[in-house]
Amino acid sequence: MAYSPARVFASLGDVNMEESGLELKSGGKAACPRCRGAVRQVEVTGSAELSVVPDRAVVAVSVAHSKERVTDCSSSVTRRLDYILQTLRQHAVKEDEITVMKHVQREGDLYRVQAEVSVTFSDFQKMQNVRSVLIEKLDKTVHVGDPSYSHSSECLSLLRSDPLQKHLNVFSLHQDINSRRRVCAAAVETARLKASEVCNMLGQALGRPLLVREEESREWRSDQREGVATQLTQRQNVGQMSITASSHVFVRFELRPKDNTRKRL
Repeated sequence: MAYSPARVFASLGDVNMEESGLELKSGGKAACPRCRGAVRQVEVTGSAELSVVPDRAVVAVSVAHSKERVTDCSSSVTRRLDYILQTLRQHAVKEDEITVMKHVQREGDLYRVQAEVSVTFSDFQKMQNVRSVLIEKLDKTVHVGDPSYSHSSECLSLLRSDPLQKHLNVFSLHQDINSRRRVCAAAVETARLKASEVCNMLGQALGRPLLVREEESREWRSDQREGVATQLTQRQNVGQMSITASSHVFVRFELRPKDNTRKRL
């Protein structure tokens, strides 16, 4: 996650003594009735960027044979199909992650039987192991396709928070490790930390939030150039399919004197 520096604006509410009618009391301390209710503020802007890589991959494995007798053709395809399914079970692939389609068609005097197995993987290492076994053990009649990567709804939820939660409860989000992954909350957290640092420098305390406004929100997919994917490693291919979201927020906090400062006043 990348953060950009926050811009900070602090207002300490300095008031001209003559124009404000300040009254000097014993000890040389000033009291300003008109300014006692004024809210001193610190304003900051914060940005954050979050990228999420795919967490799903689909691999299609197809096998086809053409022969004069449909029974011979179907038997040849079935043997290879059984081996494919057995390999998947040996690698602990669940039944609901496997889809099998099989059809027969006629091409002149020959019958053609084709079967396709579509497998969804969430474990990319397991996917690579399965593909390696099938490519090594089966002949050219079996085609093991390249993985097709995608994002599950759970994965995308890390980028997209509920609008109501994002605008109303964003200051409690930084306390929840799951919510911190959301880019808007991360941007607000960056702004809060910057405002806190400024308050420490000024000898003040950071008060309650007065305003939170998301000024910009973007989401985009990384481009994958044609003809390059086959030259990349699996990790690079997955990175090419990442989805990135960014957020830029404006936050206004109340600026309060520290406890020891209050006692002196």
